[in-house]
Amino acid sequence: MTRKTVRIAMNGVTGRMGYRQHLVRSLLALRDQGGLALGDGTVLWPEPVLVGRRAPALEALAERHGLEHWTTDLDAVLAEPSVDIYFDAQVTSAREDALRKAIAAGKHVYTEKPTATGLDGALELARLAAAAGIKHGVVQDKIFLPGLLKLKRLIDGGFFGRILSVRGEFGYWVFEGDWQEAQRPSWNYRAEDGGGIVVDMFPHWEYVLHELFGRVRSVQALATTHVPQRWDENGKPYDATADDAAYGVFELEGGVVAQINSSWAVRVHRDELVEFQVDGTEGSAVAGLRTCRVQHRSATPKPVWNPDVPATEVFRDQWQEVPDNGEFDNGFKAQWELFLKHVHADAPYHWDLLAGARGVQLAELGLRSSAEGRRLDVPEIQP
Repeated sequence: MTRKTVRIAMNGVTGRMGYRQHLVRSLLALRDQGGLALGDGTVLWPEPVLVGRRAPALEALAERHGLEHWTTDLDAVLAEPSVDIYFDAQVTSAREDALRKAIAAGKHVYTEKPTATGLDGALELARLAAAAGIKHGVVQDKIFLPGLLKLKRLIDGGFFGRILSVRGEFGYWVFEGDWQEAQRPSWNYRAEDGGGIVVDMFPHWEYVLHELFGRVRSVQALATTHVPQRWDENGKPYDATADDAAYGVFELEGGVVAQINSSWAVRVHRDELVEFQVDGTEGSAVAGLRTCRVQHRSATPKPVWNPDVPATEVFRDQWQEVPDNGEFDNGFKAQWELFLKHVHADAPYHWDLLAGARGVQLAELGLRSSAEGRRLDVPEIQP
């Protein structure tokens, strides 16, 4: 067995997502299991090189996890021939420039979304990557999570018959930061820093809808800022200039209609922080991040509307749990494994920068739809 070291420059790992999901639960988890076997006697051994702006934070992370290499000099690490892959989990406003540098340096790139602050920039990244002949991927973690994997199993098995509609609810209450510390960084609520729930979440909804139900053909959205003032990490008040809630209607290929509400100003009254209800002619399902419940046509009850008497049916009890029927790994780690196999064994992989551009396009059109108060077509992006 041959162990091959893969050096990965990881930019943005001092942030919550970059640290927890990508460093600890993905690459370090791969090291804990002995590396990633390619099936030909080769085992890939990820070697993270931590990159960021705050030297003390990087040094502390490296020491905590026994890592040797960290730097605040992105240009220097991209110039190192031994670095194979550049990964980006920075704030959105800093991502496009860093990805351009990595592509120009000939590195394979793997990045969080959105890939750029606008569609033109996202498409240019895809064009540059194609011209450079590098491998490139965009994180699309939701479709690798247990609940949506079960949902895809139902779709592939024909459970729904003809799918009619999708209803999605996402969100939770993010504390304002005055009397209780906020769970999200303050830049998320400043448009000038690349914040906003449309920019953050519509790229997720694009790939979820695209992968499971079909390409998004039109969007009508209402984006708003429900909480106009928040308090930052230093306890100072600031104006929230970015949207913290968005209500979208998406028409998909084949006539499926999707409605998805996204909000950081909603208190949770559902089983998971995100849930999708899918209704079809032969059955329905409600999928979260981990669970999925179904109700088949043959087992559908016959409710009768009567507001004058109390409801006697417990509607949730009329649904059946979809079994795991297997083990589900961390969704971020699962996609890292696929990308590493794509880079080093040329395994198939289609979640690339062009797919990332579709997410940026949907966010851009969603904001424009909200500003103009009308439904907009979503043109198909060509390679």
